[in-house]
Amino acid sequence: MLHTAKQINHHLLGAKKVVIVPHQNPDGDALGSAAALTDYLVSLGKNPQIFCPAPILKKMQFLPYLERVIYTPAVFEDLSIDTIIVLDSGDLRYAGIDHLIKTHPADIINIDHHHTNERYGKINLVVPTASSTSEIVFNFFKHNHIGLNHKVATALLTGLVSDTDNFSNGATSSEALSIASELIRAGGNLNLINGWTLKNKTPDVLRLWGATLSRLTRHEGLDLAYTYLTREDLIKNNVSESESEGIANYLNNLDGVKISLILKETEDGKIKGSFRTTRDDTDVSALAKKLGGGGHKKAAGFTTAGTIKEVLAKILTEK
Repeated sequence: MLHTAKQINHHLLGAKKVVIVPHQNPDGDALGSAAALTDYLVSLGKNPQIFCPAPILKKMQFLPYLERVIYTPAVFEDLSIDTIIVLDSGDLRYAGIDHLIKTHPADIINIDHHHTNERYGKINLVVPTASSTSEIVFNFFKHNHIGLNHKVATALLTGLVSDTDNFSNGATSSEALSIASELIRAGGNLNLINGWTLKNKTPDVLRLWGATLSRLTRHEGLDLAYTYLTREDLIKNNVSESESEGIANYLNNLDGVKISLILKETEDGKIKGSFRTTRDDTDVSALAKKLGGGGHKKAAGFTTAGTIKEVLAKILTEK
């Protein structure tokens, strides 16, 4: 990693125009990594932009530099952009820019921790054993002797909290805990992060969770527990789809099943699925990949066409 981290830093020092791309519907890890790298580029006198194809969740609005986020794909019509940093994305489809940069001359820097990563960058810093992309960015800073301020520390700590599910899932390694400790010493505000990302459930949101959990069903043959939520559920409870974030991880508390799954109807009529497992002998990313998605061995997802009934039938008949 040391050589690649220094290679990336050398490239960034000479870059003229940089766009940072967290994945679609970015979580705390993707946005935390983006904010940390933005801070570093600003300190170098650069003027980086962050591109997101969809609005950022309200619970992430505490992170710095979100005023630099651009939502319009027209940003990639600027051929003077010489560097695109893609974060936390196993492929450019998941990043939401595969169709936007097919002929763009910019160099791609790929920083990620998914073991399904396609190594699509000119420079690839991919560490599948890392708890999060934020952990990789932390080590990028460390290897290049880049100091941490409180904004960077809080941003990277957000990424670790997000991808370890508040230090409770299988990604919670000794390295992740050690880095979290260093980030808190550097000014990372864990109380701020938890206040925005965990302690934010309204009665309407909890009613949505209740409706979703009431549908929980076990499939004995696949040793899988599944549930779903519909657009009607969201309308009835007057909440957005983003308010269901967290249910997939909550299902990791289930005992007696190998895999959990939640399906959601998206606003554009597709079905979004999230697989979870706590088992070392189960790879849910392989299941997600068959449906056009990907992710980690213990946490993966996909988005596909069809109805909940059709997608569920396809999964439950999968051999």
